[in-house]
Amino acid sequence: MNIGLHARAALAAASVFTALAAWPAAAQTNAKFSLDFTLQGSQAPFFLARDRGYYAAGGVNVTAIDVGRGSGDTVNRVASGTYDLGFGDINSLVEFDSKNPGKEFPAVLMIYNKAPMSIITLKKSGISTPKALVGKKGAAPSFDASYRMFDMFAKINGFDPKSMTWSNVAPQLREPMLARGEADAISSFTFTSTFALETLGVPESSLNIMKYSDYGLDLYSNAIMASPEFLKSNPKAVAGFVKGAIRGWQDAIKDPQAAIAAIKKADPLVNEQLELERLKVTIRDFVLSDEVKKNGMGDVDDARMEKAIGYVTEGLGLPRKLAPKDVFDRQFLPPAAERKLM
Repeated sequence: MNIGLHARAALAAASVFTALAAWPAAAQTNAKFSLDFTLQGSQAPFFLARDRGYYAAGGVNVTAIDVGRGSGDTVNRVASGTYDLGFGDINSLVEFDSKNPGKEFPAVLMIYNKAPMSIITLKKSGISTPKALVGKKGAAPSFDASYRMFDMFAKINGFDPKSMTWSNVAPQLREPMLARGEADAISSFTFTSTFALETLGVPESSLNIMKYSDYGLDLYSNAIMASPEFLKSNPKAVAGFVKGAIRGWQDAIKDPQAAIAAIKKADPLVNEQLELERLKVTIRDFVLSDEVKKNGMGDVDDARMEKAIGYVTEGLGLPRKLAPKDVFDRQFLPPAAERKLM
């Protein structure tokens, strides 16, 4: 029997509502959620989860999903309680927790199992290895996660981080400066700058992309975190949001176009094709690692996390080294069987 397009769509919608109906009704807790950066396809699964009612099914009324200023800055937004939940860089969280005894709070769901941190240069500059950055000029926002970890990247690769001069610039100026030759290099999440440069007429084929993970700096990256007060007062809502977010990523991996449609609904100016490609790259390179394929989304390996905390502690000159349990709390995760992405 052949099923027409409309019939298939109806069946798909019915399956979503059937799944939601299977979840028990929950009292709703209001929560504001901060993204890591300006609206991008890499954030689309969070919007898909909202549109399909997954947060509400877990007892969370997400009153706002707001753009951020950088994944490091999101930590400050959540720490201050300005936002109840945030999608931010766990390495920046390590820094905050180390420097603020008594005010520590954890991440509760790992999203980017591999860090998208990178240094990007133009091929025509001839800067294709870390040591070739010596004496060069870089541009980055001061709160950029890749910039924050540059010193450790430099040390691991055998050169003095102070041998490179950096300009603190607004995020929207970073890629144009590289394209115009006003900076020799920029620090960024790969999928942020490569696509931004493409819109400026600079294709990825003309770039050298030095991923930190390819040069000895193996870090986790963006995770869901909740403010100390929200964690204390609404633990069930935190668990409900975590479960809903995982459902959003599971659906986005199965149907990336549906996720992009959800973010397009939030911002009609979104370039659907570009953001679809960005989402696919994010999933392929930074979400679906071998670790996640084996264990499911959301958890961390304590030994790997301890090593990463050591890198951050040394790289940023932090006053104390934390244990994995101090920066990541897995008690809010659903069972592993519910966290499988494939």
